[in-house]
Amino acid sequence: MPNPMLEIAQLDVSIGSVAILRGVDMAVGERQFVGLVGRNGAGKTTLMRAIMGILPAKAGSIRYLGDPLEKTPTHKRARGGIGYMPEDRRLVPALTVEENVLIPAWAGGATDQAARLERVYRMIPEVETFRARKGLQLSGGQQKLVALARALMSGTKLLLLDEPFEGVAPVLARRLAEVIAGLKDEGLSIILTESDLSHSRDMLDRVYRIDRGAVSSL
Repeated sequence: MPNPMLEIAQLDVSIGSVAILRGVDMAVGERQFVGLVGRNGAGKTTLMRAIMGILPAKAGSIRYLGDPLEKTPTHKRARGGIGYMPEDRRLVPALTVEENVLIPAWAGGATDQAARLERVYRMIPEVETFRARKGLQLSGGQQKLVALARALMSGTKLLLLDEPFEGVAPVLARRLAEVIAGLKDEGLSIILTESDLSHSRDMLDRVYRIDRGAVSSL
């Protein structure tokens, strides 16, 4: 396995009194694409949110580039090069596409915003073509592309992509798959969740299955 980028050991996460993740062990190497496959409600999104710091760990550890993340707030994880694309996109409808993409750079106080934006537009040229549109003027597939672009503004090392192909027309799903596969040339590591491997099978280096909050390697 490549040098570890992310290491998760015996991770437990609960929401309220309900245990969602139980004893999760998982590793992602540098420049490695990892799939997390499971049905809806299996715990995929909970794991992504725990890695991002949106949900706290009840037990276990998450290490990123060798350092523990448990006490690191979400915004500092983003500053450290982790980007998160949530399943529901969460664009701000009244903002333009470019403003939506720039949100992580604004929030993190990045001093190289123009360079980051140029990098994102190079990787996803379509987003630049409709950068002046409002978020509410986009199709579902276009919104997914913008959400990916936004994640790339902070995700310079590790990307967490939660159901990137869910609810997207086949043509745009194929384009999303092309863009994501091309990110390996950028030196990125990726965790990508899906209910099956219909869109991502050929790009993944390793696959884990999640069922009822427990993760196993395939």
